Amino acid sequence: MNEIIRSIEAAQLKAEVPQFRVGDTVKVYGKIKEGNRERIQIFEGIVLKRQNGGARETFTVRKNSNGVGVEKTWPLHSPNVEKVEVIRRGKVRRAKLNYLRGRVGKRAKVKELVK
Repeated sequence: MNEIIRSIEAAQLKAEVPQFRVGDTVKVYGKIKEGNRERIQIFEGIVLKRQNGGARETFTVRKNSNGVGVEKTWPLHSPNVEKVEVIRRGKVRRAKLNYLRGRVGKRAKVKELVK
């Protein structure tokens, strides 16, 4: 049974997965259906966390919109995620950045990783 599920999930994975980590600032190009039309909307923010693995892998992106924090969780291998573009790399020391939820302004920023 386990091998059957694993083979079905392997067929649903995307061929190319973008390389990004927690703390990176990304642009997520998401498909939105409005009636019979389909368009792409960009959601730009900091990656707070990546969860699970395989076909169930998700990532959460947080941005500030008009002074209100907005978070969206996207399935990584979903056909509704057109592409994920990394804008800047973040220097963080933990896997989940939940502490950013309570911060406002300059304190909510993540330092840029300089190589």
